[in-house]
This record gives sequence, C-alpha cells and structure tokens, in this order.
Amino acid sequence: MIKQVEWSENPLGSQQVAFETEVRSQQIQRPENQVTPAPVADAQEEIELNQPANPNRSVVESVGAIPNQLYERLGLTMPRWLLWIMTVVIGIILSGLLVSTLALWTPLWSNLDRTDEDLGTTAKDEIKIPLPGELWSKLSQYQLSRPMNILIMGIEPVSGTVDGSPESFAGKSDTMLLVRLNPSEKSVRVLSIPRDTMIAIPEKGEKGLTKVSDANAKGGPVLAARVVSRTLNNAPIDRYIRISTSGLRQLVDQLGGVEVFVPKSMEYKDSSSRLSINLVSGWQTINGEQAEQFARFRDPGLGDLPRVQRQQALIAALLQRLNNPTVLPRLPQLTRLMRKYFDTNLKMEEMMALVNFGLNLDRDNFQMTVLPGTFSRFSKDPDSYWLNMTGQQSLLNDYVGVNVPGLKPDLRRVPNLKIAIQNASNQPQLTEKVIAYLKQKGFTNIYKVPDWPDTQRQTQIVVQKGNRQVGVDLQKILGLGQIEVSAIGDLESDLTIRIGKDWK
Repeated sequence: MIKQVEWSENPLGSQQVAFETEVRSQQIQRPENQVTPAPVADAQEEIELNQPANPNRSVVESVGAIPNQLYERLGLTMPRWLLWIMTVVIGIILSGLLVSTLALWTPLWSNLDRTDEDLGTTAKDEIKIPLPGELWSKLSQYQLSRPMNILIMGIEPVSGTVDGSPESFAGKSDTMLLVRLNPSEKSVRVLSIPRDTMIAIPEKGEKGLTKVSDANAKGGPVLAARVVSRTLNNAPIDRYIRISTSGLRQLVDQLGGVEVFVPKSMEYKDSSSRLSINLVSGWQTINGEQAEQFARFRDPGLGDLPRVQRQQALIAALLQRLNNPTVLPRLPQLTRLMRKYFDTNLKMEEMMALVNFGLNLDRDNFQMTVLPGTFSRFSKDPDSYWLNMTGQQSLLNDYVGVNVPGLKPDLRRVPNLKIAIQNASNQPQLTEKVIAYLKQKGFTNIYKVPDWPDTQRQTQIVVQKGNRQVGVDLQKILGLGQIEVSAIGDLESDLTIRIGKDWK
C-alpha cells in the first residue's frame, strides 16, 4: 500500500494568502485530498452491497423523524411547529461552534490538503490513527506526488524568552532558505535568500523598503512567506519551518557532530546578543554550539554572502551525516526531540514523505545556489542586497517553479562564462598551466583567485549559479572534475575550478 502526499493544485501565491484577522475568522478552505491510502477492494465492495437502494432518501427520512420521536416520548404539550424551530436553532448553534473550533486548528494560509485521516475517510483497515513510531516503520509507504516549496527560517534569539517557546520564534530570520522538492525529477534544489535582501511590506503600512529578515518579526511565517512569494513573482510557498536558536545546536549534538572545513579562523564577540565565536581553520568535527558559530559568523565588509556559503557547506555536511547508516534508526527519536525547537505546519505524514524522498535522493540531484543580486554602494546600509534576475529564467523555473514573461535564460556558452581558477593542489605552477590550457580552448573570461587552503586530490567544478548543465559541459572540455552545484565558489564567478592533484 502506497500513500501519496499530494499538494494543492493552486500553489500559494501572494494573492492567495489570508493575512488579516477578519479574513482568518471567516475563511475555511476544505482541501480535497492529500495522503491517499491505497483502496481496499474487498472492503469497498462489501460496503457498497450493504447500502440501501436510495441512501439519500433514507437519510432524509431518519433525520426528519427525530423531532417527532422526541415529541412523542417526552409527552410535550407545545405545538409541533415550535419544536421544529427549536431543533433547527440548536443545530445552527452547534454547527457554529464546530466551525469555530476547526478555524482555530486550520492553518488558513497554507495550501496543502489535509490527510484522509483528518477528514475521517480512512480505509477500513486504517481506522486507528497511527502513532509516530508506527508511521516511521511504514516510511516507504509515504511518497510525494507533486512539487513542493518549503520556506525554512533560522530565527535569531529573542531577549527574555525561553528558547523553544512560541515567543522565541518571533524574532528576525537570521537564515532563510527556499527548498523545492520535485518528485518528477527526483530533485531537491535549495535557494539561499540573503538576510539583507531588500523587500517591501505594504500591508504593514511601511514606507519604502526593508530587509527580508524583518518579515518574520513583523508578521510571523505568514508574512515572511508572502514577501518571499512576491519577490519571486508569486512563487508558491506550500509549508514553512522555523528553527529556534537551540534547534541547530540540539540537532548537531544528537547527530554526534558534523565534519566541516573551516576556511579561516573566526573570532567574534557580541555581549549584547551573548554571541561568542572562536573557531580555528581546517577540517574538524564540530558540535552544536560550534555549528551555530560557523553558520552565524559574518565577515566584515562582505555582507551576508560568505555566511550563505558556510551555511550551504553546513547543510551538505548535515545531509551526509543524516545518511549515515548508524543515524537512520535514530530518526524517530530525533523527530520527537526536535519538535520543541521546530515550529512548522508540516503534518506527520508529510514529514514521512519528505524523509522517504530524501533517503532515495541521488547526490547529483541535490543542488544549491543563492538568490541573484548585488550590493549597492549607494545605499545608506552597505550590506543591503538588491535583487537582479536578469537572465535568470532557468533559475526561477528550476529552483522556484515559476516563469516570468519576458525574462530570458542565460544562453552563453561555457567558454564565455566568468570562470575563477583556484589552486587546491599545493602545486603553484598548475594555476598558470590551467589558465593557458583554457585560453587555447577559446575561453575568454578567466581569472585566478587566492589558493584554497585545503589540499584536494580531485579537481572540483563549482557551479556557482545553480545550472548543473554548464558544469557538465565544462567537465567534458577538461576531461575531469567533480561537479558541485552550490554557491561555495568565488562569489563573482559563474564557475570556479578548484585544481586538484589529479590535474596533469
């Protein structure tokens, strides 16, 4: 039996989200289907055989007989028409209470369908709602059936709150990722959104622009989802996940640490936010506290992009650790533990489908990039990041799932792309050798950057702008190179070649 998690036909756009209080109290959407268990043929046939010939008529007759039966059994002396009116009024009141209760528990802004269990339409052999442990034992039954976009936010500490409490999720978003899962392509694509990206929040009466990191603090995950959706041409946002300060620390500690490469020593101390960073350079297994330091450290004068690079490196390290055979049996325990530090509108069945999807994901189909843009030297805040989607139609389609009329893809051939050469072989003479070789092949926009501090055996092709195909084309020209689709190369490049010892 296979359960498919099916996402709504009408993905969440900026104009489809109910934000105001009066709308929330009035609007209740009844989804159609989400987690669909396989039909049980024998049970269904038996139910159909036992049904009356005219079910609608029998229901009407039985309901209509209720007031008459009450009238006769209670020996009432009031007129029958008055009893009928009282029955209708009481029914309306009870229905209103039921609707109000449902409104309190239904996330109105989300466009994901509820499960069959929520609607009370489970198959005969699944009337009992499964516990989390039972769900994990049947993990393979839960599968995604449509593309899904999840907005993930790491929330800054909120002074005076208990970490993991509802109030602790009300701060600014220190990290923001839009993750797209596409079951038809069996791919996961992660778009990092720099916290200093400039956006508008007109619903809150703001004049001018503000940073995307302020959205959660001003209006919670609903507002954050809407401004990201608007910024990306009404991109669908299906679910959100907010992670508190302790969430990352607890996750890494429970995994037994993760192995990362720290490219340079990091030292920083801020007494106001109680943040102290002290990391040495080199490969190391870091604990939860060190992972938080690694992800939050900001290089002076370089804005948020170097930190985005480290966050993507940390994500890759976490995924590698989660795929470790010794960790897989502990996933149910990890899920229960992390509930305190995660705020999300994902249902348990949806989590099962996501985990199952991730476990069967090919490494080459996990790709990351950063939202295209530039820092403005003319802004009052030099760290402000301005969106620039010129030539980025392919990125929007692959990483967000939208098409913008009139926006063209980048059709430049690989020899015309901006390519950085970075030596990681510990053999200085190779840098000029590689540059000379590429110029002979017709490459016109090549430049060298400082050597990578970690010596690598294999040459690496870092696809900085998210299009794996250009990495494949360059690999064919070079005849070697491991392709890495993430924003961890030189920030100014389209592609970064990290020369390894395998270059001859």
